Amino acid sequence: MADKHVPMQAQDKLAFLLSLVPFLMEHERISVQDAADHFGVKPQVVRDSVELIAVSGIPGETGQYQHGDLFDLAWDDFEENDQIVLTNLVAIDDAPRFSGREAAALIAGLQYLSALPENADHAAIATLTTKLSRGASALPSQLAVGHTESDATLALIRQSVAAGTQLQFDYLNSRGEHERRRVDPLRIESVDADWYLRGWCHLREAVRTFRLDRISDLIVTEEPIEQHDVHLPDALFEGSADDLLVTIDVAPAAVPLVADYIPDGAVTIEVDGRQRTTVRVSHYHGLKRLVAGLPGVVTVVAPEEARRVVAEWTAAGAARYGES
Repeated sequence: MADKHVPMQAQDKLAFLLSLVPFLMEHERISVQDAADHFGVKPQVVRDSVELIAVSGIPGETGQYQHGDLFDLAWDDFEENDQIVLTNLVAIDDAPRFSGREAAALIAGLQYLSALPENADHAAIATLTTKLSRGASALPSQLAVGHTESDATLALIRQSVAAGTQLQFDYLNSRGEHERRRVDPLRIESVDADWYLRGWCHLREAVRTFRLDRISDLIVTEEPIEQHDVHLPDALFEGSADDLLVTIDVAPAAVPLVADYIPDGAVTIEVDGRQRTTVRVSHYHGLKRLVAGLPGVVTVVAPEEARRVVAEWTAAGAARYGES
């Protein structure tokens, strides 16, 4: 018995057209056969639908169809080569688009991701980059993502994780001291622009977090990592009994910037238009970095030793400017 073509029902045809239009917009050029294979229909169904799309659109302000109010395609290519190339898009193309600056920022982020070892030659990133370039309301600015020393460190750590071997490196701790560490790498994570290694430290015999820009002289050993029955918490940083508590005054708008340092149950009160609260730091060296990152926004209130350390560090920095 001959295979007869069963026409689509009206609701099926509408659903097909609503799927076909964005599909054709996504592909600058595609054959009728490839489109038919994608949707699982006969090539003639695609041809008929494309011809219908070509006479569809939205009338302009006059209520009549003018030039540019209808979809259009490269008819010669369609009729002679069975290729579909939309040359004019309406209605759906009026959706908000990324600006050239927004698209450039997203493309820069994708370039950074593509530089990471696990994303090398990732087709999805290349495809998305092309879509962003083509779909922006203006030509994206040409940007280049520079490499840092942490990129090389990150690559070696990922190599160690993949091989299941230990790492050895010099680490500059929060006290400004250099220590040689031997670590079983467990996880690599990022917070904003900083990368961190979480692993079992053989020196401390516990899980520790290491910032990659403080790691130097990194060596991937051939020693296999040991099996540790440890639980890695979701939080990158956790408090310990050795942490120091410091009382600070902070501008209300900047409270979210120090939220990660405020321990659970800390009391916050208003004093002279500022929020007085408590933060937790592992060492006063870390407190200096926190205050330096928020100049004029954070004031150290107590204890007296914390005030002295920050004041001396600030005075030393100001003196360096005087010398120069």
